[in-house]
Amino acid sequence: MPKHIAAQEQHGLDLALQMMAIPGKSGEEKAIAQFIVERLLEWGVRDAQIRFDGAHRRSPHGGQTGNLIVKLPGTFRGPRRLLMAHMDTVPLCVGSQPVRDGALIRSADPETALGGDNRAGAAVVLNSVRDILCHDRPHPPLTMLWTIQEEVGLVGARHVSLSALSQPKLCFNWDGGAPNTAVIAATGCDHVDMRIDGVASHAGAHPEQGVNALSVLSLAMTDLNHNGWLGLICKGRHSGTSNLGVVSGGQATNVVMPRVEVLAEVRSHKRAFRKRIVDAFRKALLEAARQLPSSEGRRAKVHFSSTLKYEAFRLSSRLPVVRTALNAVAQAGLEPQTRSCNGGLDANWLIARGLPTVTLGCGQAGIHTVEETLHVESYLAACRVAAVLAAGDSSTAS
Repeated sequence: MPKHIAAQEQHGLDLALQMMAIPGKSGEEKAIAQFIVERLLEWGVRDAQIRFDGAHRRSPHGGQTGNLIVKLPGTFRGPRRLLMAHMDTVPLCVGSQPVRDGALIRSADPETALGGDNRAGAAVVLNSVRDILCHDRPHPPLTMLWTIQEEVGLVGARHVSLSALSQPKLCFNWDGGAPNTAVIAATGCDHVDMRIDGVASHAGAHPEQGVNALSVLSLAMTDLNHNGWLGLICKGRHSGTSNLGVVSGGQATNVVMPRVEVLAEVRSHKRAFRKRIVDAFRKALLEAARQLPSSEGRRAKVHFSSTLKYEAFRLSSRLPVVRTALNAVAQAGLEPQTRSCNGGLDANWLIARGLPTVTLGCGQAGIHTVEETLHVESYLAACRVAAVLAAGDSSTAS
């Protein structure tokens, strides 16, 4: 390998290692955002080209900072391109000590995840800026976007200021997966809030006069599980998933539990099928409450609501953004592929807001666990793909 190429790859790898070591769980992205800004200024980006929007002020989680947006004027005319990745990590990544172990990078601290999701993606986008500016490469108008709070519901992408992005026509997002694979479809997700108000009574003296809220939930979950509405769901040609993620209730052992609160989610690529799953949850809870009266005929009350977290999408393989992504993968020396994803991506909200977005991977595996790794060659391949996409093609520019 020529020395200048080896040096470029080492620069890109160093960025990822440095960025994975910076704490920055969802809502606490200020330090990683500052690191990115410092590198941009070091490479010649002007203060006026860098801004933060107010997405955190619209977030239910609050937060230290908004999305980081950088706009570079093109050296030739052409459709504006957006390159993006999210800055935040899950809490398990705080304290990561990234070290190289042969072909992989992992955390030296066995109690933490690595943070390749998604500091690797954020580094890929940042490295593309370095590649352009430090090597004076021609490029079309570019917008770089580093989003906040992806891990807690795609908050940054949902609330990003579209006017600040300057109407990009081709949008590319980096997240988990292989660098040669373009995600052109992803699932949708509904958030479900459930509250069961049972009937309190003394658990020793008169338990029969109470209605245990947890018993109502348990009966409903048994029904859902028995009828195939819990976990992996397959009904004919339709499929989806459901999960109870948070359950809380009760304060004393001598009181029949009067309340249980549950946070759950439902996923499917089909909006109508998600509604069927949500309706199954609601009906199961109401039926369980009906079946478990107290000795005095009192029954639990069910409070139930669902809200959209993000909608599913499917991009046509004929769209310019998809063709451009796959061509860039080929130019980087990889075999282009497409796939559908059962997780949520920032692309879900950008597409919903009118910006066709293809998501590419950069070699993360075992994300959200202490076994997380980053495959070095896949990450470097992702950097090559991003460099091609950032540079565009001046020979065919309008």
